[in-house]
Amino acid sequence: MRLTREIKTAILVIASILLFIWGYSFLKGKDLFTNYKTFYVEYENVEGLAPSAAITLNGLVIGKINEITISPTTGKLLVELQVKTDFPISKTSTAIIYEPGFIGGKQIAIEPNFEDKNLAANGDHLSGNVRLGLTQKIGDQLVPLQTKIEKLVTSADQLIVGINNVLDKKGQDDLKKSLAELSKTLEQFHKASANVNSILDDNKVQIKGMVTNFNKVSGNFSKISDSIHKANIGKTIKSLNTTLTKVNGIMAGLESGKGTMGKMLKDEAMYANFTKSSKELELLLQDLRLNPTRYVNVSLFGKKNKPYKAPVKDTITNNK
Repeated sequence: MRLTREIKTAILVIASILLFIWGYSFLKGKDLFTNYKTFYVEYENVEGLAPSAAITLNGLVIGKINEITISPTTGKLLVELQVKTDFPISKTSTAIIYEPGFIGGKQIAIEPNFEDKNLAANGDHLSGNVRLGLTQKIGDQLVPLQTKIEKLVTSADQLIVGINNVLDKKGQDDLKKSLAELSKTLEQFHKASANVNSILDDNKVQIKGMVTNFNKVSGNFSKISDSIHKANIGKTIKSLNTTLTKVNGIMAGLESGKGTMGKMLKDEAMYANFTKSSKELELLLQDLRLNPTRYVNVSLFGKKNKPYKAPVKDTITNNK
C-alpha cells in the first residue's frame, strides 16, 4: 500500500504535536511515559522553591515538583509532588523544604516514618516542614550582628563628637604641650639610662667583686645552716626545756618552803637560830684568836688551866 503525500503530512504533523507535548511536559518536570505517584503538601512559605525542583529520599532523587498553587481562602501554598519510587512511604511521612547548598534553589526531602505501616496512596496529603538552610542561618546570625554594629557606629560617632567638643583650640594647645613635655621626659630618661649604663661599665669590676663576695657569704651561710642542722638543735632545746622545768620545780619548792633551803627561806625560827649560831661561832673564833692558850694549853710541868673570862664585848648578850 502506497502512502499518499497527504497521509505522510498528517502523520508528521501528529508526531510533531505529540513530541511538542512531551517536550513541554518534560520541561515542566512531568514525564508522560513514566508512572508517578502524586502527593500534596501545604506550606506557609516556599521562598526559593520552584517547580521542577528535585524531591529526594536520603539524598536520592525520587521525583520532581509538578506545580505550586496558592489557596485563595487560607493563603497557604499547595505543592504537588510527583514521586517515582518503590520505597514504601507512609501517610505520616514529612516533606521538608531544605537548601542543599549555596548554589541552586531549594529542594524537598521526604523523611519517612518507619513505625507507620499505613502507606500513602496516590493523591494523599503529607505533612510539611521547613528546615533553615545555611544561608538563612548566617542571615539570622548577621541580623543581630548588624544591629550591634549600627549601635557601635552610633556610639563611635557620639564619642568623636564629644572629643571634638572637648578638644577645642585651648585643649588642642594643651595636648600639644603635654606631648612636647612627654617627649622631653623621654629624652631625659634616655640620657639617664645612658649615664647608668656608663656607671655600670666603669664599676664593672667592683660589681663583679660584690657579687663574688655575696656568693661567698651565701656559701658560708649555707655551711653554717648545715652545721646548725647537724648539731641537732632540737635535741638541745628539748634538754634545755627539761632543765628549765626542773629549775622551775626547785624554785616552786623553795617558794612553798619544802626542803632545807625552803625552810631556811620560809621558817623564821630556823632563820633566827641560824643567825644566832653564826654569831656564837663568830664570838668563839674571836675568843680563840684573842686567848689561844685557853683552848690549847701545852704545859710540861703540869700548869693549871686559867679560869674562863668572858669577852669584854659580848655581841650576843648585847643583841638580846
